[in-house]
Amino acid sequence: MSDLYALLGVAPEASEDEVRTAYYQRMRLDDGDTPEGQARMRELRDAFEVLSDPERRRRYDISRGLWDIPAPAGYGEPVAPPPEAEADDYQHTWNPVTRATRRLPRGWRILIDWVVTIVGAIAIVLAIKAWIVNPYRIPSSSMEPTLHCARPGTGCEARFSDRVLANRFIYHFRKPHRGDIIVFKTPPLAKQRCGAGGTFVKRLIGLPGETWQEKNGFIYINGKKLIEPYVQSSRRDTGTSYPPRKVPDGMYFMMGDNRAQSCDSREWGPVPRKNLIGEVFAVYWPPNRIGFR
Repeated sequence: MSDLYALLGVAPEASEDEVRTAYYQRMRLDDGDTPEGQARMRELRDAFEVLSDPERRRRYDISRGLWDIPAPAGYGEPVAPPPEAEADDYQHTWNPVTRATRRLPRGWRILIDWVVTIVGAIAIVLAIKAWIVNPYRIPSSSMEPTLHCARPGTGCEARFSDRVLANRFIYHFRKPHRGDIIVFKTPPLAKQRCGAGGTFVKRLIGLPGETWQEKNGFIYINGKKLIEPYVQSSRRDTGTSYPPRKVPDGMYFMMGDNRAQSCDSREWGPVPRKNLIGEVFAVYWPPNRIGFR
């Protein structure tokens, strides 16, 4: 262990006031802009923390065989640092909050630091939810068995509803692809036709400018039968057919995987591009369903 007294330039019998004064004087002399200077400042700070604390200083003196030295004057009594020295110490920090509050009492500095930390954490969480990833719960059986809803809901297969994560920024970098499971805001007509509106989770089936058609439970895009391994044969809507219809430019045709129990774009029309929120990429609850989709 290095000689902390020599590092600060004080004698072992120095008072706490002398230790403090020597520390602030040496901090003013060191250049904190270089790696060497920063390392030196850390050594000085460590030495000061030991020698300014009565108990830690006592243990240090014992380890160095210095305990037989008479206790210095004022030893063990807290001594407030000179205001100018304390302010100088705060000038060496990169923390803007510490710099801004350096002239306030210690209690106020601690309170403000906690408030800034908590507010910052909340802001980060809200920013993540708004622009990066947001969680959603599956409320109905329209996406069974790809995404489960909870019994005793009609057609639901699970004890707990799946909770999913949606990537909110991906469509800023690429266009939506057929087959994407997408969270979106429904058109106003969905409230009338389905009895529910707001935010839905469906699969993207038809792209802008394409023509879709449903015959005997199968979907045709531009006259070609769409291969859909995610739709079980027992869940196809074989009792209803729809004639060919074109998806307008800037719009997307959405359907649930559980076709027989899905109120989707067949009922309330395609979804505008601006209504797309994000692509579902993972299930995070319940534990036995955790995984990417």
